[in-house]
Amino acid sequence: MQYKNLGRTGVRVSELCFGTMSFGGDADAAESARMFAATRDAGINFFDCANAYSGGEAERILGRLMQGCRDQLVITSKCAVPVSQDVNDGGGNRRHIKLAVEQSLQRLATDRLDVLFMHRWCEHTPLEETLRALEDLVREGKVLYLGASNYAAWQVAKGLGISAARGWARFEVIQPMYNLVKRQAEVEILPLAVSEEVGVMSYGPVGGGLLSGKYGPDSLPDTGRLISNKEYHARYNEAWAYEVAAEFTAMANKLGVHPVSLAVAWVKANPAITCPIIGARNCEQLQPSLDSLDMDMTEALRDSISALSREPAVATDRLEEKGLS
Repeated sequence: MQYKNLGRTGVRVSELCFGTMSFGGDADAAESARMFAATRDAGINFFDCANAYSGGEAERILGRLMQGCRDQLVITSKCAVPVSQDVNDGGGNRRHIKLAVEQSLQRLATDRLDVLFMHRWCEHTPLEETLRALEDLVREGKVLYLGASNYAAWQVAKGLGISAARGWARFEVIQPMYNLVKRQAEVEILPLAVSEEVGVMSYGPVGGGLLSGKYGPDSLPDTGRLISNKEYHARYNEAWAYEVAAEFTAMANKLGVHPVSLAVAWVKANPAITCPIIGARNCEQLQPSLDSLDMDMTEALRDSISALSREPAVATDRLEEKGLS
């Protein structure tokens, strides 16, 4: 396992982050414990969580598992997504952020979050209020670093500008979606991160299972997240994506590697990415992601894989300038 700086924080995190979204849901407490042990044995010290995962149960399970090694781990959680039917649950306002963090700390049985992400953009709250609420939590020591998940580049940039002008803690890490069929982050989000020295822990390296080797134009899913989960279905339900998946699987088979290992290694090899977030329902499903650590992702191989999918247009749509300095 290699360890990398998380943006400009000076904190060293493993080149893979383990996402605990399955804890308390697809993975019961016992299976969650087995996966936690496997990731720790592999050298992972970075664990991503959220208050919305399994109704808070993911935080409770992670909190129990990390007792005895808490100070060796870098733990994230998130707020902004509603986790109950309360009309004031969710959003980027001071009230919700304060309550959500206090509740997360209780569930995780810890005195601080190493990184707190705003889980999504809140169009109903001025960003200044959100950032001031986050600044207060940093000053209190309950949150050490701030992050933004699912923000557009302009939203991150706006936040960085406000924080710089006010002298407040800034977003030090972002969490965008990124995989072979979802490459929009390459256009503005990743260049912004490199320019401003912001860490990037990307999610969805296997595209919700699309790049797991099971699917293609002639083998569409009839069960699983790509069908049962409305968000995943909307995200990946395009014919061209399944064509890419089939070609990608054929390349993985030719190379003699598991498609999941190759998918994770492709993401990890992007120099703008600090670490991809891997996840699984059980240890068997987890292993191919861990095996990505042993892959030699050369620049030529990464280019060959990239050529299988659609490259997003440049930010300004001045295609004549693409590739020019």
